[in-house]
Amino acid sequence: MEELEDGEPRALVLENARRKTQAVPGPMVLGVDTIVALEARPYGKPANADQAAATLGALSGREHEVWSAIALRDGLRLATATARTVVRFRPLRPDQVAWYVATGEWRGRAGGYAIQERGAALVESIEGDFWNVVGLPVAALTALAPELVMGR
Repeated sequence: MEELEDGEPRALVLENARRKTQAVPGPMVLGVDTIVALEARPYGKPANADQAAATLGALSGREHEVWSAIALRDGLRLATATARTVVRFRPLRPDQVAWYVATGEWRGRAGGYAIQERGAALVESIEGDFWNVVGLPVAALTALAPELVMGR
């Protein structure tokens, strides 16, 4: 399945989540996609350490948005939801960026960081759903399909 990498952040994650539900067979499939957006420019998963360092440098001392979308395909029915969280990074010195890149946590992470791990040290504040930044907006999923989170 090919993920889109460019476009308006909300539309981008919605389309990628939808594509994920179409790529997997089954009676019920949940697709989720998350990106980081700085001034509406999407930042996906860095391809290498240099790209991770550049992304973290761009986020340093600034606010960015974390957008996630959920697409739930239940038979022929498709339901979707989105979540947006604002994250402010601390101003980061080059040695702090190098330290974090050396941890390897950036691999496979939108925006090149994992807030639930050592990446928490990069963050000054968040406004919104913490779990959205982790990669699964639990509040949005609960609103969309409470039976999946809370049981039937």
